[in-house]
Amino acid sequence: MKASSRSKAATRMRPSSEADMTQKNPEHLRIFFVSLGCDKNLVDSSQMIGLLSSKGYIITDDEDEADIIVINSCCFIGDAKQESIDAIIEAGSRKKAGHLKGLVVCGCLAQRYADEIKETLPETDVIVGTASIDSIVPAVEEAARGIKTEHRESIDRSVYLKGMGLAQGLPHSAYLKIAEGCNKNCSYCIIPKVRGRYRSVPMETLLDDAKLLAERGVKELILVAQETTVYGIDLYGEKSLHILLEKLCRIEGIEWIRLMYCYPEEIYDELIDCIKNEPKICHYLDMPIQHCSDRILKLMGRKTKKQNLTDTIKKLRSEIPDIALRTTLISGFPTETEEEHRELLDFVRRMRFERLGDFPYSREEDTAAAAMKGQVHPSTKKRRHREIMEAQQQIVLDRSEELCGREMSVMIEGRIPEDEVYIGRTYMDAPDIDGYVYINTARYDLMSGDIVTVLIDAADTYDLVGHIV
Repeated sequence: MKASSRSKAATRMRPSSEADMTQKNPEHLRIFFVSLGCDKNLVDSSQMIGLLSSKGYIITDDEDEADIIVINSCCFIGDAKQESIDAIIEAGSRKKAGHLKGLVVCGCLAQRYADEIKETLPETDVIVGTASIDSIVPAVEEAARGIKTEHRESIDRSVYLKGMGLAQGLPHSAYLKIAEGCNKNCSYCIIPKVRGRYRSVPMETLLDDAKLLAERGVKELILVAQETTVYGIDLYGEKSLHILLEKLCRIEGIEWIRLMYCYPEEIYDELIDCIKNEPKICHYLDMPIQHCSDRILKLMGRKTKKQNLTDTIKKLRSEIPDIALRTTLISGFPTETEEEHRELLDFVRRMRFERLGDFPYSREEDTAAAAMKGQVHPSTKKRRHREIMEAQQQIVLDRSEELCGREMSVMIEGRIPEDEVYIGRTYMDAPDIDGYVYINTARYDLMSGDIVTVLIDAADTYDLVGHIV
């Protein structure tokens, strides 16, 4: 595990109302959180923050005043692994400077590389595995006393801190993690080895937390998991995502519900009907396909074929004509030929996904794909990635220009006062990964989470410009 300068992509967890408590823990410890990686990790961080806050610990957004730093790490791809290592090294330098009392490392890197962290990153005091986030309080206490230890239980253990995952970034938009782990075992992916098998969170637990979020002003729920489409199959014997969605739609105060990580082969008729008929569910579907070549899909361990993908996309657009489809792709998978890359390029141009992200293949140790012969040269992977994204950029620009002159509902995110501009999102845009709408107005009475009608005046590739109707 090498080290370099730290990336700036970390999510610094803001103190929630639970964290701003007058009651203090006996040592008056202040905790600073860094959450790296995906939104599922962000939920885990929020739950740990909630648990610490409930015990009287102070959550700070100023790392200079922190007594303890907690890093919730990621190791999904090489860049994420490096970012986590760099964050640990930076925190360790604060320990050497004198004020910082302890460092706790949680998350996927901690689960996967605990022994290596102890050996090569000795600034780490306590390691907390992915299925042990409920041990965060003793972990912090041990770190404050300089105790070197770890909390790593079975990755198949079910742990969900009910009522605790409320300290998320945007006050009006929150992630609801509905399951943990994955059973797919894709050949490029390490997740099953660090997150375990698929475990759904009981529906009543999710509904209780969603009600709490609504009471605290959350307007948008974003459902996440390693895979959302098979929710409930382990608990209820059948896919139950549509049932969960129908119940979430009945919660007063929730205006938008957004679905992420829906595997295409698991999308089913009842789910499509639910998205189509429930007005609170955004006509937006995050559906990672990774590739379209039948040979590459088979090597990836994906349970679908090109024709299945085409049929699913066609059906979704037929049933829900205004649906915004987001997908993710992998460029340069082992043995991918130039012909197969061109096949993927053609597929992207024909399918015209509203939103798309592409990643050069990352060779991850302990995965089946890492041992495959025919690894693609890094420069070829980068070139193929660039060609995919250039094709998608033109598609997005064309689609954005088609929205000009159209009225759209926009959720307010914030305001740029010096420019008299509000920033918002349409139903087609998830927080942090998609585009924004810049709203020209002299008004100053709008609040984050308000939904207004905006006439779209102009398009700038991924972003739109408009004015309030």
